[in-house]
Amino acid sequence: QVQLVESGGGLVQPGGSLRLSCAASGRTFSTNAMAWFRQAPGKEREFVASIMWSGGVKYSEDSVKGRFTISRDNAKNTMYLQMNSLKPEDTAVYYCATLRRVLPSTAAADYEYWGQGTQVTVSS
Repeated sequence: QVQLVESGGGLVQPGGSLRLSCAASGRTFSTNAMAWFRQAPGKEREFVASIMWSGGVKYSEDSVKGRFTISRDNAKNTMYLQMNSLKPEDTAVYYCATLRRVLPSTAAADYEYWGQGTQVTVSS
């Protein structure tokens, strides 16, 4: 089993920044791909960004590319999401996830382990 714990969410004004962290524990595998998803009220969970153990990344093209940066520290079993220039439409619960393979996926259904989520609210 793998346990994932997100932290770093909160309330921020439009244009502000937040840094989310996802700490993995248990039977972790440093070669596994990891990802961030988010879910706004009344909407489906959507892909935000993913990262391979080697550092290869992929972002949701339209919504976050250029504003968000995903990274990971394999020695600490921790993944990060630096979010800049935040907009009200970024408001959502953000989840980290991992799956037991090297290549990531943009489909939530492919991920086997999930954190409990952290709320990000962008509002003035």
